[in-house]
Amino acid sequence: MCAVAPEAEAKAEAEAAAATGAEAERPAGRVGVVLVSHSREVAESTAALARALVGTGDPAPVAPAGGLPDGAIGTNAELVRRAVKDADRGAGVVVLCDMGSAVLTVRTLLAEKELEGTHIADAPFVEGAVAAVVTASAGGDLEAVLAATADARTYRKL
Repeated sequence: MCAVAPEAEAKAEAEAAAATGAEAERPAGRVGVVLVSHSREVAESTAALARALVGTGDPAPVAPAGGLPDGAIGTNAELVRRAVKDADRGAGVVVLCDMGSAVLTVRTLLAEKELEGTHIADAPFVEGAVAAVVTASAGGDLEAVLAATADARTYRKL
């Protein structure tokens, strides 16, 4: 029985190594989307709208980062960091901002290399959010999601 134990142990180690290798080779999840707004309610309702417009199925990860921690109007770097971490599935994160200090907060975090794999989209907030979440939910890669947000800049109403 003692002679069998080392063989069984070696087999278990080989299987564990193979499983770890399989995990390392597993493709990353979908692109995540973060919505940075001065208002918690605007960020959350835009995220809900984008998820709803995906239709049936499983929407890509989308995380709102709106307002200040106390619920007041403003932007907060820590809320943005947390939202990026929540949305990140290893395929990159696209951030959409409503205006002003939301953009400056994200640009600062990007410049300080605090948001690895994250890209800011130059797009209108609601239209860009919907385009990003729908494209990511359909399996689009980072390039496709950014292209969809860029297209959202050209949506005409008339």
